[in-house]
Amino acid sequence: MFLEHVPAAVAMFDRDMCLIACSRRWLADYDLEGQSVIGRSYYAVFPQTDDQWRDIHRRALAGETLHCDLERFKRGDGSSDWIQWEIVPWHLPEGGIGGVMLFTQKLTGIVENDERARAVKRQLDLLIDNVQDYAIYMLDPEGRVSMWNDGARRLFGWHEEEMLGRHYERLFDALDNAAGRPRMQLSRAAREGSFRDRSLQLRKDGSHFLADATLCRIRDEHGVLIGFGRVVHDITDEAEWRRMIAANETQMRLILETIPDAMVVIDETGAIQSFSAAAEKLFGYTVPEVLGHDVGILMVEADAMRHGDDLARYGATGHGHVVGHSRRVIGRRKDGSTLPLELAVGEAKLGTRRVFTGFMRDLTRRERADAQLRELQNELSRLARIWAVGTMATALAHDLNQPLAAITNYVQACAQMAEQGESGAAGAMGDALAAAGQEALRAGAIVQRLREFIARGELALSREQPDVLARQSCALVMAGSAHANIACRVIMPDDVKPVLIDRVQIQQVLVNLLRNAVEAVGVNGSITITATEQWDMMRISVIDNGPGIAPDIAGALFDPFSTTKSTGMGLGLSICRAIVEAHGGILWHEAVPEGGTAFHFTVPMVIRGPEEFNND
Repeated sequence: MFLEHVPAAVAMFDRDMCLIACSRRWLADYDLEGQSVIGRSYYAVFPQTDDQWRDIHRRALAGETLHCDLERFKRGDGSSDWIQWEIVPWHLPEGGIGGVMLFTQKLTGIVENDERARAVKRQLDLLIDNVQDYAIYMLDPEGRVSMWNDGARRLFGWHEEEMLGRHYERLFDALDNAAGRPRMQLSRAAREGSFRDRSLQLRKDGSHFLADATLCRIRDEHGVLIGFGRVVHDITDEAEWRRMIAANETQMRLILETIPDAMVVIDETGAIQSFSAAAEKLFGYTVPEVLGHDVGILMVEADAMRHGDDLARYGATGHGHVVGHSRRVIGRRKDGSTLPLELAVGEAKLGTRRVFTGFMRDLTRRERADAQLRELQNELSRLARIWAVGTMATALAHDLNQPLAAITNYVQACAQMAEQGESGAAGAMGDALAAAGQEALRAGAIVQRLREFIARGELALSREQPDVLARQSCALVMAGSAHANIACRVIMPDDVKPVLIDRVQIQQVLVNLLRNAVEAVGVNGSITITATEQWDMMRISVIDNGPGIAPDIAGALFDPFSTTKSTGMGLGLSICRAIVEAHGGILWHEAVPEGGTAFHFTVPMVIRGPEEFNND
């Protein structure tokens, strides 16, 4: 009953491929209605069966399940149908394979409809591609090109493979894209159903044409947006074209007149093509006076020559500092006076031509303000040093009293011996005067140390290599060391970055730290100097294997006059810290786990390239 009434094409065969039962649909699909087919062999019913189908039957009877989504079934009269089929084995109650079940579905009508649809599509494509004055292309919901007809290729110059998958904003110039025109059109069309306008369109070669363009929304049967269709018609007309060009020129002229920075456009040879109103005001030239002249008339001779060389090198190699870099130049006005300028250059291509746009900003006020700020900083620094003198003088008063009191005692003792006229007093007087001289030298040393500490002045910054500076400092200290067999090693990478420092003062810091390390390690000691990058600073470390610093003096180590040496003034590390802090860095120390002490200080690295640094 199931096979009799099931609305599908089903046939059941035994192991000899004799038909046991089938559905009405199967008889109808194969034109077997009214025939007695039950009990007959498949090969008797379909004598045209080829070896491929016989092999399929054998495999199914062996236990395989096979299927095909689309296959042509040939009839005995020469006609054929497209079918989808599946063949599966069926099993006896005791478990053996009793035969096969064949399920089929005739798809001839669907395939023929698809072929007709493809034929219609081919005809439509031919129709679209042969439209002469219209560009027709399709976009996905994001605005990327999904179909590009031959008319679009003729009108815009782009081939299909160049546009598929690219956003259609490629067909708009830079001003339209900057204003968001393509995105606005997509938004309007998606919201309102379509968007139509007249505007200039951009060809592949950089030229423009006036177009009447319509952008339409496309939805599927469920109302979901699946893309857009755009039809562009070339309506270029000489009179309308001239009106559009005139309007664009007026717009550009208004822009040029309102830009606060001076703008100058030059060609590949350096000849001036455009000169803004701000440029006229800045340089004192009028537009007719400069058009066609070399841009070098606006620069001093040295900058003009360098700019000409850079322009030639950029034109030949595409490399240089002409485009994409801002730099300081000296401009020259019509009256011969000069002024500092910040110059930024951009590049644009007009068809086969290349032009450069230079924006120039007057730095006179900025540099004057910078100079005033530096002067104020210098004054504040001077006041700070004066304050330091007062602070240090108070601290020094106590130490100066000692040598001065000693000098007074020695001189008074000499005077008493001279009054008494004792025999043999000459030797004692000589010893007393020698001791007084030593105390005077000591007092002078204290004053000299104070003078060095407070009279640092401005930093003379230069670009220095840390490894070179470290080796020089090692050589200076080791040459005058009284201790033998001390190893002083500089461990830094070959490509260590340069630092921006006052060489003399930082070398003074290194020498002071090295001398302290030499005294700490003694004979057969070891000292290592390393350098490590920390963001935009370089950390330089002096590491020794000496006994370390006692905890009771570690906290006051950098305080003025704090020292463990019998002959020291306690100003060395204090001066070192002041020098490092004047460079914007810090100085500190820490214990080494293996034994010894590490002194670290940071100084700024040169973070720009050497060529840019030298240009400054």
